[in-house]
Amino acid sequence: MPGRPSASRRTVLRGAALTPVAGLATAAGLTACSPGAGAERRPAGPTAPVDLGAEGEVAEDGADLHLDHNVVVSRTADGTLKAYSTICTHGGCPISDLEGTTLVCRCHGSRFDATTGEVLQRPATVPLAELPVRVENGRVVAGPEV
Repeated sequence: MPGRPSASRRTVLRGAALTPVAGLATAAGLTACSPGAGAERRPAGPTAPVDLGAEGEVAEDGADLHLDHNVVVSRTADGTLKAYSTICTHGGCPISDLEGTTLVCRCHGSRFDATTGEVLQRPATVPLAELPVRVENGRVVAGPEV
């Protein structure tokens, strides 16, 4: 067409060659951030009972984060202990921040209530996995029953 610049064969081929790569990069990015993508690769919590310290160390209406075991343990005002896995249900990242009784996942910003396991802020939509917890000889023990 007169007055309209035409694309060279090289320009057309270069654009065509780059298009599939960009599509794959986008698809890979969506897969890496899809809910639960990493959660299937990591255990939801300890596979054996773990000692989380003395019972008296868990304050009423408080929570203690145990990074080495990927567990948070909390105590209600009436003294009930609860334990949850700290593997984020969104991407499977280990949660490493506890602000009061709020667990914060650094990977994508999900927030969870450490006393109930419930999601407080997305992108996670599934609560944390609750773990059995008990007191043995004055020590808090969480994880599967033996």
